Amino acid sequence: MLPIPDTDTYFALPEPLHSTMVLLVDDQYMVGEAIRRALMSEPDIAFHFCADPAQALAVAVQTRPTVILQDLVLPGVNGLTLVEAYRAHPVTRDIPIIVLSTKEDAAIKSAAFTAGANDYLVKLPETIELIARIRYHSRSYLAMLQRDEAYQALRKSQQQLLESNLELRRLTNSDGLTGLGNRRYFDEYLSAEWERGLREGREVSVLMVDVDHFKTFNDGYGHVPGDEALKQVARTLLASCDRSSGLAARFGGEEFCLVLPGTPLGGGRLIAEKLRRAVESLQIPHEGSPTSPWLTVSVGVSAGVPHASGMSSKIVECADVNLYEAKRLGRNRVVAGVLTSLPPDPL
Repeated sequence: MLPIPDTDTYFALPEPLHSTMVLLVDDQYMVGEAIRRALMSEPDIAFHFCADPAQALAVAVQTRPTVILQDLVLPGVNGLTLVEAYRAHPVTRDIPIIVLSTKEDAAIKSAAFTAGANDYLVKLPETIELIARIRYHSRSYLAMLQRDEAYQALRKSQQQLLESNLELRRLTNSDGLTGLGNRRYFDEYLSAEWERGLREGREVSVLMVDVDHFKTFNDGYGHVPGDEALKQVARTLLASCDRSSGLAARFGGEEFCLVLPGTPLGGGRLIAEKLRRAVESLQIPHEGSPTSPWLTVSVGVSAGVPHASGMSSKIVECADVNLYEAKRLGRNRVVAGVLTSLPPDPL
């Protein structure tokens, strides 16, 4: 059995016990994030994402999903080959498989059903249709399994183990105070989107956000109001990005960041200005600030098309340089610049 991946698999945990488990196999992190967000309001649907097709069968065997969402175009593996592999394994042979394709093509659809797929959707499907298809296939599968009384005890044991693992993964990826992604998840997400941008020649924007004079705020109002202010800034940050593709994270202390795949510098600047104004409009009093009577933020923006593998830290450095410039110019402002302003790495 193949090992279960650590860095290429993440979970979303609904609060109540769930009856539907969805496994998405897709190498695109932003597709995984989009589907996770589409399902997060459904308390009885749990979501599991596997970005490494080489691990897909092993992950399916371990998690026992009630529906598999299987992308067709994957690096190094044909999605239909995975469909056939699920059907050949005794644990996964009856699990409903919904194939995801980028186009409506009769020949591809026929090949998918021949390989053993139960359904076919063009991604990204509408949320209502996606949930309806998932529920239909999951209920059919569960009805079949529940004919066996032994399944009930097995499912309960798996549920307890899986929820423990899901909660651990959620805590690992989340900042405890704000609920945003933490620094570790930010690094993983940016690295993955950087590699994707490198393959596809697509821009990536990064915003570095710093709460102005936050030490003075803490000294004047106390740490509890300081924590509440950070939570409000975090909520504003999250509302300023496209949740289907971007990532909002806490970088550390009073610093936050946004990763915006497929966004040019101009788009990143507009989002940064929207964020800056939204934070100021919260009108959180900050009497100790020489910048404004309200709590404000400074934002550094950087964007560029990735040009070398493993250099995602450069775009963060560039955004940080621009953030420093925004603070030097008086704070409560946005400074943007392209990644090419950084010198290349020494040989």
